[in-house]
Amino acid sequence: MPTILRAASLVDVPWKNGGGVTREIASGPPGASLDAFAWRLSVADVSADGAFSAFAGVDRVLVLLDGAGMRLAEASGRVHVLDQPLAMARFAGETPIHASLLDGPTRDFNVMVRRGRARASVDIRRGAAREIGAGHDLTFVHCVSGSLAVDADGTTLGPGDTLCIDRAALRVEAAADSAWLYIGIDLL
Repeated sequence: MPTILRAASLVDVPWKNGGGVTREIASGPPGASLDAFAWRLSVADVSADGAFSAFAGVDRVLVLLDGAGMRLAEASGRVHVLDQPLAMARFAGETPIHASLLDGPTRDFNVMVRRGRARASVDIRRGAAREIGAGHDLTFVHCVSGSLAVDADGTTLGPGDTLCIDRAALRVEAAADSAWLYIGIDLL
């Protein structure tokens, strides 16, 4: 049975390093701490330059949702530039990263999976009708902009809403101007 997680129901939680706030969308196993989750989805607001929280043994995917963007500088010298909505960066959670905002606050979508316990795929999609789910242990659809109609039952996702599907297949009808994230989580 699909579950809709509405943007308005998400609760602000301090970042692990105390430098800002995030809103957890979903994580597993239920009730797991930040040091024990197998997977986690969240949305964070970044309002100042600063260090990212360290998550040892975790692979991260970050997608810029709103704002002019940010520059993520790894201690090794590698740089990820997220300078337009839906720009994506992938990195190891234990990598020291310093974020520099390009021109004001941003909002980003975070996918985190603990190595050896889960794997994640993250795809950016725009408009069009799609069959989703059935290929992963858990599938999430996050509406970034526009609207998404799920199956024929009248369920609609607006910006910031997320749909969770557990091994089922559904059809998503997206308005032509819609953008959405398709996240597959596989438990190991």
